[in-house]
Amino acid sequence: MIKSNQPLAYAQISALPWNEVSVAYSASETGHGRRESRSIKTMAVADNLGGIAFPHATLAIRLHRRRQETGKKESRRTDYAVTSLDAHQATPAQIAAFIRGEWGIENSSHHIRDVTFSEDASTVHAGTAPRAMAAFRNLAIGALKILGAVNIAKTTRAIREEPERALPILGITHNPNPQGT
Repeated sequence: MIKSNQPLAYAQISALPWNEVSVAYSASETGHGRRESRSIKTMAVADNLGGIAFPHATLAIRLHRRRQETGKKESRRTDYAVTSLDAHQATPAQIAAFIRGEWGIENSSHHIRDVTFSEDASTVHAGTAPRAMAAFRNLAIGALKILGAVNIAKTTRAIREEPERALPILGITHNPNPQGT
């Protein structure tokens, strides 16, 4: 997904002539107290025509979502993405499935890192440190999930309040009275 933290690529992709392109795929769902519809438009991005500021992008994608929870006002959101796949390599329906799969990853990992570990507020920005910190966060999330944690935020709060709870995760047994007295 192209987000506002990539301002040049975002400006370029959102400025493409999307109103001249027909909807290539749409889907609607009802469930969990809400109604959602998504529509996708795709557009080739040719390097010889200027391309966009995203390496190897060959296809631009515009995803428009409408969502209405029961008893609430409808919300609309437009997101953009790029792929190195050509139009003949994936249908718009397949692209929609890829994007939904990415949301699953976003919800299971990135969202946890952002919300529980406050990754977006991190002041670590130099060199490879941000990647290292993301790897440590992913390691922590993975270890907690392997140990059966369902609610990562609740589990990390419990560990923060009683740090000795983390020792078994690391394979360390805690003896609060080492002298045996």
